[in-house]
Amino acid sequence: MKTAVSIPEDVFERAEQLARRTKKSRSRLYSDALREYVAGHTPDEVTEALNRVCAEVGDSKDAFVSSAARLVLERSEW
Repeated sequence: MKTAVSIPEDVFERAEQLARRTKKSRSRLYSDALREYVAGHTPDEVTEALNRVCAEVGDSKDAFVSSAARLVLERSEW
């Protein structure tokens, strides 16, 4: 789909530089950027991404990390 948008000149210039550096067309660059922005602002997708990371990391506990976290929390002002 084609669309026209207005963007500030400095943003346009930086996008042009990035497109050249990454060897992408301007359309591809803008499409990728908008896709990433929309995904980052869709709560369900953010939750799903966090759930995937947690599943990969697992729930194994590291005694050192637990102790360090506890000390930091005890010293932090809530």
